[in-house]
Amino acid sequence: MTVIEERQPEQHVFEADVSRLLHMMVHSVYSDKDVFLRELISNAADACEKLRYESISKPQLSSDGAQPGILVTLNEEAQTLVIEDNGIGMSRDEMIDALGTIARSGTKAFIERLEAAKAGEKAELIGQFGVGFYSSFMVADRVDVISRRAGEGEAWKWSSDGKGSYQVVAIDLAEAPARGTRVVLHLMPDAKKYTSKWTVEKIIRDQSGHVPVPIHLAEKDGEEPSQVSDGAALWIKQKGEISKQDYDDFYRSVSGQYDEPLANVHFRAEGRHEYTTLAFIPGSQPFDLFDPDRQGRMKLYVKRVFITDEAELLPRYLRFVRGIIDTSDLPLNISREMIQESPVLAAIKKGVTSRILSTLEKMAEGEAETYSKIWDLFGAIIKEGIYDDFERRSQLLKLARFHSTVSHEATRSLTDYLTAMKEGQSAIYYISGSGLDQLKSSPQLEGFRAKGIEVLLLTDGVDNFWPTNVPDFEGKPFKSITQGLADLNAVSSEGGTDESGREASTEVTAFIEFARSALGEEVADVRVSDRLTESAVCLVASEHGPDRQLEKLLQGAGRLQTASKPILEINAQSERVRSIASIDDPAFREDAAWLLLDEARILDGDKPANPRAFANRQARLFASAIGHGK
Repeated sequence: MTVIEERQPEQHVFEADVSRLLHMMVHSVYSDKDVFLRELISNAADACEKLRYESISKPQLSSDGAQPGILVTLNEEAQTLVIEDNGIGMSRDEMIDALGTIARSGTKAFIERLEAAKAGEKAELIGQFGVGFYSSFMVADRVDVISRRAGEGEAWKWSSDGKGSYQVVAIDLAEAPARGTRVVLHLMPDAKKYTSKWTVEKIIRDQSGHVPVPIHLAEKDGEEPSQVSDGAALWIKQKGEISKQDYDDFYRSVSGQYDEPLANVHFRAEGRHEYTTLAFIPGSQPFDLFDPDRQGRMKLYVKRVFITDEAELLPRYLRFVRGIIDTSDLPLNISREMIQESPVLAAIKKGVTSRILSTLEKMAEGEAETYSKIWDLFGAIIKEGIYDDFERRSQLLKLARFHSTVSHEATRSLTDYLTAMKEGQSAIYYISGSGLDQLKSSPQLEGFRAKGIEVLLLTDGVDNFWPTNVPDFEGKPFKSITQGLADLNAVSSEGGTDESGREASTEVTAFIEFARSALGEEVADVRVSDRLTESAVCLVASEHGPDRQLEKLLQGAGRLQTASKPILEINAQSERVRSIASIDDPAFREDAAWLLLDEARILDGDKPANPRAFANRQARLFASAIGHGK
């Protein structure tokens, strides 16, 4: 008896996240199960690419001269489907790590989205996001993975029924590939169609026809296989030879998504540096778009050898772009650690970034509807570049689109804003907050609305930062309407409205002086507002320092120990303010001053600083009103 025969299978339990994912695979019904084949072929192609890479420094790993390839074998009688590659293969530890745990960034978030989705939406999610090896259990009630790592003298078999555990056992080398991995799917009764050559061939051509490794298909064991895909890299072909369907299929294989891209950027750069780029703008948000650890999804190839998908090939604000960059200007044996320090790669990154942004510019001008979809999906990410990419800031500002007080549905560009500026208007006005409805009801907007001045409504998190970091757009500075003086007097009113009589009366002026004294250190100042036309009060920040929304954000994140004191602005024309000012009762006036301050806080999205004191003052006010009414 050999040592191999004496070994007993090792029993393992799946990691918790894998168990949750497998449960959904087995117990849910999806409209498109074909995705499993694409995922397994993609894994096989990656294994072949990894072998090519490791063979650069260790030629002996592929000394047999066998060309990279994937073989799909069908067996209708045994109800099996086999995907085999001659790539790098897996050792025991690699097998346990790759098939027993979830290491792919964002997969946990994907599971949570699946669980939260309604039954009718799961079919869309399963086709939209790659689910990797575990998708096998949508069609198989048992999966065997037999693998031998290149250059090693051991082979291993992994088996599971997808119900919570798996086995790993050493097997005789004669039962394994010379190197690489063989995945055997024991198909469920309702998955019989995946033993049909016509069905499987069509799925391969549609979903995996452009992986950079040849794919062959055999209808049964021992039969001469036929070639389904030649493994020719799509990106090296002339654009005229590539159909839209070819581009879409390649996008799906390289991105792990199943939607249609909104645009592609395919070009070859020649000159000081030579490289080919095929990049795609997705038609939906990748599920890991906001993963802080995700740098991007562009794959780097050197002379068609896959190097890494972890290099920063694009700036972070273009991390939604998917695709490949293939260059011949880097050595094949470059280490992943040295890649980021390469001046060649820095030049490539700059060139590709410029090309993608120029493509977006052309779309913004000539394909407004498609560009609007791109902006809706990724505008919040692109605006990060306005904050930190000084070199391309002007270009990014022209690409930016905003909701504003003159546009309820469609977004507008800053160029549109400048065209519509009022005579005497010296700045681009904006207000930032957490939602459009909240911003539209902000009292600080009233004076601007009355003057017909457009105000940008900024609702993305990054909108709290970039305006303070950008000096101007074509000579016009950005100014928050919740900061400093409104400076509206220089702008003529809408329709030439008469603004005489807006000065504060003697009584209101006296009340403002009283409120300034009563509120003391609670506010920086109390003053007459030229921005309010309907509301009685509002809060604004001082001219210097952060605006109201940015200050609240920084304080909430622990970046500010204490917030600066706000300025309370009072509408001198408000009937309520005039009535309050006419009552010569110090106790009443003090309660009124504090209640007006708390009202301004509430309108600003905050709560009264002292809820008990607020309730007591309100009770006294009600009691006084009831007493007057008797």
